[in-house]
Amino acid sequence: MATKRDYYEVLGIARGASDDQIKKAFRKLAFQYHPDRNKEADAEAKFKEINEAYSVLSDADKRAGYDRFGHAGANGGPFGGGGGGGFEDFGFGGGGGLGEIFETFFGGMGGMGRQAPRRGTDLNYRISITLEEASTGIEREINIQRVEACETCKGSGAKEGTSPTKCAECGGQGKVYQIQRSVFGRFTNVVTCPSCRGEGQTISDPCPKCKGQGRERVSRTVKVRVPPGIDNGNQIRMSGGGNLGDRGGGAGDLYITVNVAVHKLFKRDGDNVIHELGINFAQAALGVDLEVPTLYGPAKLKVPAGVQTGKVIRLKGKGMPMLKKEGAFGDEWVEIKVITPEKLNRKQKKLFEELAASLGTPAEVEAEVAE
Repeated sequence: MATKRDYYEVLGIARGASDDQIKKAFRKLAFQYHPDRNKEADAEAKFKEINEAYSVLSDADKRAGYDRFGHAGANGGPFGGGGGGGFEDFGFGGGGGLGEIFETFFGGMGGMGRQAPRRGTDLNYRISITLEEASTGIEREINIQRVEACETCKGSGAKEGTSPTKCAECGGQGKVYQIQRSVFGRFTNVVTCPSCRGEGQTISDPCPKCKGQGRERVSRTVKVRVPPGIDNGNQIRMSGGGNLGDRGGGAGDLYITVNVAVHKLFKRDGDNVIHELGINFAQAALGVDLEVPTLYGPAKLKVPAGVQTGKVIRLKGKGMPMLKKEGAFGDEWVEIKVITPEKLNRKQKKLFEELAASLGTPAEVEAEVAE
C-alpha cells in the first residue's frame, strides 16, 4: 500500500498556514485537478488526495491530531473507519461548505445566463471619385442594404397590438439551474433557458413581417460627404450606419473606402501634385511664359532661359487641400521635360545646322573658356 503524502505538502502550504491560506490553496488545486476540467489520467486521484488533505486541515480538531500524531491522529482520516467514506463527508452534498465553493467554480460552465445586448456588425462600401472631386470635396449618394428594426413591430418581434411576455420557465432571467450528481458530489450548472433561448421573454404571436426577429433587411439611400483633400484608400466612418445589433444592442458603423482615380495630367504626392511640362529646345534656351493646367484652372508659369530637363518649378498653393489643416494647401510641382524632335523638315534642319555651328562643340566651348 502506498504511503500517504504529508497533507501540508499536498496543498503546498507551510505547517503554520492560516485557515484562509489553507482554503485558498485548496480552491486553487481543486479547480486545477477537478475531473470535469482536467482529463489527465491521474487527475481524479490527485483530486481525492487534495480533498482528503483539506478535510483534515480545515477542521481544527483533526488538524491538531494530525499535527501531533500524523495520519493516525486525524480521527482515522476521511477515508478511514471513523468517516462515511464518500464526498458527502466533504460538504459536496449541499448546505454550504465545499458545495458552495464548487458551485462558484463550476456553476457557470454549462451555459450562459440572459443573453446580453450585442452590437451590430459594420458595413463596408467603396466609392470612386476624380482627383478634382477629391480637391474640392463632394457629396455622394450611395445605396446600401442593412439590418434595421422592423418598422411594423418597432423591433419588439411581436404582432402589432401584442407584446412579448416574461418567460415562465426562467422568470425572465434567461437562465435556469440544473443539479447534477456524480461520484464527486452534487454540482449546480447554470444553463441557457431552453424555452426562451436566453432572451428572458417569449413571443406567442410573432410579427408576420419579421417572423418575430424584430429586425429586417432594408435598402437605404445614404448621403456621404467626402471632405476636400481625401486620398486614395482613405475611409470615411459613419457612426451607427451599420447593421442593428441583437437584443437592443446598438448599430455597427458604416465605412466608405474612397478610390481616387488616376489623372491624365497630374500625379499626386501627398498634399502636392506633379505635372510634367514638355517644351522645345528654343523655349528651353530662351525661356518662355506659358499657361499650365492646375486643379483649379490655368495658371501662368515663367520658365527661365537655359532650363534643363528635370528642373522643377513650384506653383505655391495649387496642390491638394490638407485634411488635417483647414485652409492650407499643398503645391503643384511643374517638372520640365525638354523634348528632342524626332523629325525635322528641310528648313528646320538647316536652322539647327547653323545653330550647331554657331554654338560649337562642347570641346570647343571648353577650349574658349580656358583661353
